[in-house]
Amino acid sequence: MKKTIILAAMVALMTACNSQPQTTETTETTEATETKKEEMKQEPNLTQEWDKVFPLSEKVSHRKVTFETQYGLTLAADLYTPKDAEGKLAAIAVSGPFGAVKEQSSGLYAMRMAERGFVALAFDPSYTGESSGEPRRTASPDINTEDFMAAVDFLSKLDNVDAERIGIIGICGWGGIALNAAAADTRIKATVASTMYDMTRISGNDYNDAFDVEEARHKNRETLAQQRLTDPMAMAGGVLDTVPPQAPRFVHDYHAYYKTPRGYHKRSGNSNDGWRVIGTQAYANSRFLYYINEIRSAVLVMHGSEAHSRYFGEAAYKYMVEGQAEGYNFIGKPNPNPENKQLLIIPGASHCDLYDGGEGNYIPWDTLAEFFTENLK
Repeated sequence: MKKTIILAAMVALMTACNSQPQTTETTETTEATETKKEEMKQEPNLTQEWDKVFPLSEKVSHRKVTFETQYGLTLAADLYTPKDAEGKLAAIAVSGPFGAVKEQSSGLYAMRMAERGFVALAFDPSYTGESSGEPRRTASPDINTEDFMAAVDFLSKLDNVDAERIGIIGICGWGGIALNAAAADTRIKATVASTMYDMTRISGNDYNDAFDVEEARHKNRETLAQQRLTDPMAMAGGVLDTVPPQAPRFVHDYHAYYKTPRGYHKRSGNSNDGWRVIGTQAYANSRFLYYINEIRSAVLVMHGSEAHSRYFGEAAYKYMVEGQAEGYNFIGKPNPNPENKQLLIIPGASHCDLYDGGEGNYIPWDTLAEFFTENLK
């Protein structure tokens, strides 16, 4: 029974956050592979009707927008603006969770921040949702970090935005990406990493660093190398359609969000069939957090006390402030500006509770607004 529960937990984590699978078999023909390539193509085609998993607030105005990245990709986004706002406002770019789309959690975060006086942009990452890039269901540490920086570019050029007052929010796997972007781009003046995953750590070490050994990583590299030759379009993951009762809480939590009307969306990879097996291969050989101990701008790391992913946030905060890393084979120097770094643990909240608040309304929207107001002066 214990082995069954552990296996269910590992499968759910692999699918929901796309850690690299250890083995993949395929009998796909070349013809079928070519068909998949065509199906993976995507040009921006923005849906104009409201198709979010949350209702539109009467306090904000909304419009669909697009913007370009330095990789030549076009990102689709929802721009939320407080009604009757005047002058230049502080702005926030939002993305995540990993594999999700702007119609889900990131859009809700953006709308709630707009209600509190910010211009807020929720965007689909490259190769995801309504954004461009092919083949679909692909991710890259460099490209995804650029996605955030391109969002800052876009916000900086808006007439109603003060380019000196821009922050970002990354949710789940995009929490780690947000920290990497903040370390790279000094225009980002405040960052929130909510219920974060470090996608590079989990891709290289697996859940709770269970495969943090060279032999395991080498075996996985061999599998992925072969996958590139046999069927580079093969898919893996997606949140389970049914969950055994004995599975851990977080397995049920993913299902409750992604597979029910609460959070299901047809364009979300996590809601459906996941990602390409080799679609995040580069994440396993990267490490996002190396320079976050040099972030001088304000950072708030927010996690639920009951979240299975809590260790990612706490480790990131500790390294960012003290230079003491967990899951990484290095030691850094203490942060030059530790006083504007915060770790906020939400009592009783699970990982997915911070996607939309959950039944306990766990997301402290006013606290987030106060953080940005204080640090985007």
